[in-house]
Order: sequence, then C-alpha cells, then structure tokens
Amino acid sequence: MRLTWHTTELELAEPLRISRSVMARRDAVWVAIEHGGMTGWGEVVSSEYLGLPTSRIVRYLTTARAAVERLPDPETAWDEHVAASLPGLPKLPAGVLAGLEAALLDLVGKRSGRPAHQLLGTPTAPAAQTTRTIGITAPVPAAAQAARLAVSGFTALKVKAGSPDPAEDLARVEAVRTGAPEASLLLDPNGAWTERQAIDLLPRFADLGVTAVEQPIAPGSPDALARVAKESPIPVIADEDAVSYEDAVALAGLVHGVNVKLAKCGGVRAALRIHEALRGTGTDLMLGCLTASSLGIAPAVHLADRARWVDLDGHLLLADDPWTGIGGTDGTVRAADRAGLGVRRTHMAVVR
Repeated sequence: MRLTWHTTELELAEPLRISRSVMARRDAVWVAIEHGGMTGWGEVVSSEYLGLPTSRIVRYLTTARAAVERLPDPETAWDEHVAASLPGLPKLPAGVLAGLEAALLDLVGKRSGRPAHQLLGTPTAPAAQTTRTIGITAPVPAAAQAARLAVSGFTALKVKAGSPDPAEDLARVEAVRTGAPEASLLLDPNGAWTERQAIDLLPRFADLGVTAVEQPIAPGSPDALARVAKESPIPVIADEDAVSYEDAVALAGLVHGVNVKLAKCGGVRAALRIHEALRGTGTDLMLGCLTASSLGIAPAVHLADRARWVDLDGHLLLADDPWTGIGGTDGTVRAADRAGLGVRRTHMAVVR
C-alpha cells in the first residue's frame, strides 16, 4: 500500500463565532491510501483547540507512512484495526488516526464494491435530520438565518451561546425561535458558564423552546456537569468533557448524552465502541463534527442511524466544499450507496 497526503485550505462562507473563538478558515489534510489501482480517501482537519496544527498532522503522517506501507493488504488492516495492527499507531492523535481509518474504510469498501455503512453493520444507507449551526451574532441576523434555514428544510437548529452577557444569548435564542417557530433548538455555550449559571439559566432557555444543551460548563469537572444534568429541565450533552472512550464510559448514566466526534475519539471503530458502551445506561449518542469537507464528514454519516442527535453540518458552513456525496442542504444528511465512503471530488482544490 502507498500512503500520500495533500494539504488545502477550507474557507467558511462566513466567520463562525463561538464563546471561545472566531473561525474563518482551517486547513484540511487529505490522506490517500492506494493499493491495487484503487485509492481510499480520508481527511484530517487542523484544530488549535485539539492541539492539532497542520504541521503536527503532517509530522505524524510522515512517521506513520512506513508502517502503513508495510501492511500486506487493506482488508487485513481493516479486520485487525489499523490502530492495533501497526506498531506506534495507537499513539497517533485521534484526528490523524480517524483520517487514516477513514481512508482505509473507503479503500476496503471500493475493493469489495460495498458502501461503508454495510461494512459497519447497517444494511440500508442511513439518512438523518442534522442540526445547522447559528453562531454568536445579533438577534436580527440570527432570526433571518433561522428563517432561511427553515425554508430550506432544516427542522433542527443549533444556537451558539456563551456571550459575556447571558441576556444576549437569551435574545438570540428568542430571535431564532421567532424566525423558525417549528424548529427543534439545541443550545451550545461551549463550556462558557459556571455550574451556578447553568442551573439558573437553563430553565429560562427551556421556556424559549430549547430542547437540549451541549456542554454548558467548562470541561474538567465531570461531577459538576452531572449535577447540572440532574437539575436541568432539558437534556445535557457532554462534548468537551467526552473526548475519549474512557470519558464517555465515565459519564454514562450521569448525563443525557455524549457528543461523539470522530476527530476526538479516533474514528468510526471508537465511535461504535462508545455506542455499545452507552447502550442501556440512559445516556444517548450525539454525532458531531468539526468544520470539514464532505469527505471529512462522510464517515460519521454512515453511523447516523446510531445517534439520537445528529450535528453533521461542518461541510455546510464552507464557502466551497470540494467534495460531494452526503447531501445536507435540505436539512438531511444521507450516506451514499456507492462503494466506500461514497464521496467524490467536485473540483480540483488548491493543494500544497
């Protein structure tokens, strides 16, 4: 097998403001694994928050190249799991491991003529309503954006929160509710509140029609998050506190949901392990993502049937998505029935 990669820049249609940062663009490293005349693709996106700048991604891929190229065939690597079959690869950052695993899954699917979801145990291509994110912005543009999204077919919207003045967040949510009165609303402060603030504020957001909240308090205090979940009138979903399999297991039964992002946990196999571990605990699965192209989002879409909440809109935030194949512009993401991940390049993006 042959491992190569290319780096490109993904630009957002408009900057996305959350409680801790503003993002206008990020790098994507496209990973290609070639074997027998076929190529499997995966994507690793840079993330300062996750400690994964582009230079570190490339450094780890360079380290992994020789080990990947020693593998006898893709099927053996997939059956044994790439992280377990290669010396050194279990120490790869989760995002890099997820990208390599996605490329391998794509290649194995193409070689067998089967779509990824079948390889993962789902006979029929999953389709799910996804949320669409509205960043921290003023009420009037938030209402206008919500109205446009509702007309496009979105039935679930995620509203970012965590402004210095909570009154601004309440006004934004009220505006979104006015713009899309029938939509289900998810709130995401990205850990901006204290425990006391969360307990005091969540009933007020529930009165505005918010149906769940993601990581209301700063990560690092899972016991405090569990206390907030116990007091909250709406489901509390752990995100920044649920990075790994071990994190998710520790929170099972203490919060209402955990947000599984493949770039956090290490890929589809890790996500499936988390789903199985949560079964019967009272804690449900949310599938989330980073801002990425359709290539980067596709592996999670093939798992969408396992999730109670689906937040796979990262590709929809881009000014120009260089891949296609998972839909989403009408509010529904769909796994393709084509072999592998089912995505295709739409044009030649600038790579470096």
